[in-house]
Amino acid sequence: MITRRTRRSLLAVGIALATVVPLAACSSGTGSSGSTAASGKDPAKFTVLTANENTTIATELDALAAGACKAENKALPLEHQTVAQADVVQKVTLLASQGALPSHFIAGTAMVRPAGDLGAAKLTLDYKSALTDLGAWGDVLPAASSTVQSVYGQMVSLPYQYNVEGIWYNKEIFTKLGLTTPKTFDDLLADAKTIKDAGYTPFAMDGKDAWPITRLIGMYIFRNVGPDAMQAVKDGKAKVTDAEYLKAAQEVQKMAQAGYFGDGFISKDGATANNDFLTGKAAMKYDGSWLLSNINDKAQDTIGADNIGLAPFPAVDGGKGSIDQWAANAGAAMAMNAKSYGPKTGAWLKCITQNYGAQALQDAGVISGFKVNKDVTGVPAPTKMVQEKVAGIKETVLWFEALMDAKSTGLAQSNISLLTTGQMTPQDYMSQLQTSLDANK
Repeated sequence: MITRRTRRSLLAVGIALATVVPLAACSSGTGSSGSTAASGKDPAKFTVLTANENTTIATELDALAAGACKAENKALPLEHQTVAQADVVQKVTLLASQGALPSHFIAGTAMVRPAGDLGAAKLTLDYKSALTDLGAWGDVLPAASSTVQSVYGQMVSLPYQYNVEGIWYNKEIFTKLGLTTPKTFDDLLADAKTIKDAGYTPFAMDGKDAWPITRLIGMYIFRNVGPDAMQAVKDGKAKVTDAEYLKAAQEVQKMAQAGYFGDGFISKDGATANNDFLTGKAAMKYDGSWLLSNINDKAQDTIGADNIGLAPFPAVDGGKGSIDQWAANAGAAMAMNAKSYGPKTGAWLKCITQNYGAQALQDAGVISGFKVNKDVTGVPAPTKMVQEKVAGIKETVLWFEALMDAKSTGLAQSNISLLTTGQMTPQDYMSQLQTSLDANK
């Protein structure tokens, strides 16, 4: 199973790779990200470029080549290429400039967006159009397509990994204290007080890495303002200093100062926070489904896998967002070369879409954004529970910093300790962040 560190590293590739030199002049104009037919010319091999640090995709594609996609592999043999995560943008830029992009390749987020270098050069395949033509669009989960299109602005990545985020909770503690999963933010605060009064830490918190706290700010904003809240900030139609955005920083600061994150949370790392939750010291933890690797490890999880549930971040009374809109991410972009998308490549695409979900879940315990079209056995109960939740999600939101530039992301996270310890007011926190966003557009 992919480790927590690996999953986060893959996500980092997808959201933080730098902008590269324009490639529009490198396109002959024959490819199209909106192509709806296998009109390109198939290459001699189905070459897939992935990151060195992620062996799972290659391993599972090999398994498909020997099994469910055996016929497709015979017609167009699978071949692997790898690149270091840090070198992805440079490598893909070079290949594109040489007209040598492989059939299927990892790419940086900015590159595959409509105005990005590959997007503008029409080098990326529109999966929605292609899979609709192949009769396999229904095998991509609605949650996954929602996330991919939110991140990239178009359906140009296959969701080989798919993570949802929410509130993991200790069922035994909730039952003991007569609590049910909170439906509103006010419910969450009331539950946190009850939990704290009973001698437990309400939230296990990794304050050292900061992002778990900024996630709470982001989720409050999405529930209060609506799912397009941060896109509006990016587009200049709203500011994080606006009252409905500022409210999020105010509420998270109150949670910290009420002791809901526990003593010394600002210096705790991820491993310590995990231990607090998985040994029963804390009743809740906001985290992603990558936590499953820890939950399914009996050496770490002493409260028992059957004792752990996952709930979405609650609604905000009067807010425009919905509790049904889960936060999610789909890992690094995995695009297809529109110029080499022929019938044989299309057959591979269809086979992957219809079979990868079951293959990866059965073989590696990996949750993807594809439907699981076959019976899968021996999957740990928490993993199965998350897979079922993912299958039922229709709409997703991103995370607080998803659409921010790297400098603003760093500022949002570096200032979080000052906000939560009261050394910075919510107004100053959001003002500094907005100044950075304006300066780095």
